[in-house]
Amino acid sequence: VLGDTGRNFAAGMSGGVAYVYDPKGRFNALCNLSMVDADPIQSSPETAEDDAHRPMEQSPSVESSGMGNALSFDAERLRILIERHHRHTGSARARHILDNWETALGQFVKGMPKDYRLPLAAERQAAAAIAAE
Repeated sequence: VLGDTGRNFAAGMSGGVAYVYDPKGRFNALCNLSMVDADPIQSSPETAEDDAHRPMEQSPSVESSGMGNALSFDAERLRILIERHHRHTGSARARHILDNWETALGQFVKGMPKDYRLPLAAERQAAAAIAAE
C-alpha cells in the first residue's frame, strides 16, 4: 500500500502480508492490531542457504509469484513489488520511494495476521528438517 489506509485496516485479514508505506507514522492507530502484528521491515539475510526462499524479480511460472518465504526477505520483496508496480503503472510515488530507498524503507510497516505466521513458521521448520536429512 503506497497510499493512506482507512480506519480498521486489516480487520478480517486471515492470510497474506501487507506492506504499508507510512511516512506519517499513523498506521498503528489505523490498523486493527488485534488481528495482525505491525512489524518493521527486516533487512534481508545474507546467507546462501536461504537463496531458495529469496524473492525473484520475475515470476517463474503461473503457479508461483516468485515472492519467496513471507517470513523473511521483506526488504527485497518490498523493493521488487514496488519496482513491478512502477514498471506497470508509471507511479510517481513508487519512483520517489525507489529513488529514496534507504529513507523510505524505514517508513514501511509489515502487517501479518497473527494466526498466519504460525503455519508459515511450521512449514519452514518442516522443510528445514527434510533438507537436513
